[in-house]
Order: sequence, then structure tokens, then C-alpha cells
Amino acid sequence: MRVSLAPRALAGYLAGQLNAFFPDGHPVAVDDLLPHLDAILARVERCFARIANKYFCDGGEAVFSHLHGDQYAMFLYLAANSLWRAGRPPGLCAKLFLLNKALHGLDAFYEVELPAVFLFVHPLGTVLGRGSYGDYFCVYQRCGIGSNHDVYPTLGQGVTLRPGASVLGRCQVGDDCTIAAESLLLDRDLPAGSLYIGNPRDCSERPGAVRPAIWRLP
Repeated sequence: MRVSLAPRALAGYLAGQLNAFFPDGHPVAVDDLLPHLDAILARVERCFARIANKYFCDGGEAVFSHLHGDQYAMFLYLAANSLWRAGRPPGLCAKLFLLNKALHGLDAFYEVELPAVFLFVHPLGTVLGRGSYGDYFCVYQRCGIGSNHDVYPTLGQGVTLRPGASVLGRCQVGDDCTIAAESLLLDRDLPAGSLYIGNPRDCSERPGAVRPAIWRLP
């Protein structure tokens, strides 16, 4: 994978951001991050290699730039989640989560398990809760995945949430479904390949959704 910063420089850059945003007397050192960067970047590479966009994968090689906003938002989520999986202090994981929220307006908590392959498309105002996510998940701005009466949705592979879409509650969303812009799916199942438009009071559900041509499939 081509990266814009070597691992030690990337760890220093990230530590500098964390300490600037959170000067709480418990500074983050480069060595707090560097031992985990190989594992984090391996997850980044696996994800980006499946995205059919020259900024993510050029000529079959994954590409990561710390100055590409969507890529950096994905990196920060993966960093926070990887450190949490590795049993690192919750305070450090929380700082990574909050840095992502501050920089990108994205609420994707470090304990939420996103799939191996996903894509954020300028995800300002998006909140991703503790649902179950299938691979090839694509989410745009102002989207929401959340609970209703403490029950969360389950999403199949290839699900896309267009701007302003939300999926809440007891929903089983099949593979290759699209939730249209400004639509709300609440406590309702969708069969595979559905396009859902509207809200619980006024909606249409029809076949014909296809997996967007943004993915490089195996």
C-alpha cells in the first residue's frame, strides 16, 4: 500500500493531533501508537483495496493519504477500534473516537464493529450505532444506524445509505439494498436488492437496487 506518511511519522502526526485536542495532562506518546500501526494499516489496506476509486486503489494498489478527509476518517475509526480490540486504555480509544468526531463530524464509537470493507463518503453528521454490518457497506452524510427500544438493525452485504438516510430498530436489511436520501426505515425488514424510499407513514419498496460500481469485488 502507498501511504503519504511512514509509520513513525504517521504515529507522530496522530499523537500531535490528540495532544493538541485533548491537553488533559495525559499525553499520548508515539510509542503508544507505533506498535499497533502495522495492524491498523493492514486493515486499511484490506478495505481500500476493495474500493474502485483511484484515490483509494490505483492500479490495483491501495492508497492512503492522511490529507484525504474520508480516508482519514476511516483510518481513525480503524485505529480506535484496533486499539480497543488490543486491550489498550479506554481513554486512548476515546480520544481517537472524539478526534474523528471533531475533525469529521462522525460518530462511530470504537466498540462498534464495522465490516472489513466499508466506505465513508463525506460522512458529516453521520452516527453509526451498534448494529450488525455486512461487508461493502457505504454510508454518506447525515445518516444514522441506531436502536429502537434497545434493538439494533442487521445489515447484509452491499448496503448503501444515501444522504440523510436512517435505519433504526428491528430491521433485517438484505444484501444489496439501498436506503434512499432522507428516508427512514424503522422496525421493518427489506428483501435483498430492494430500494427503499420514504418513511414509515409514506414509503415505497421495490426491487431493482444494485450494488454500486464503487467496489472491486474478489
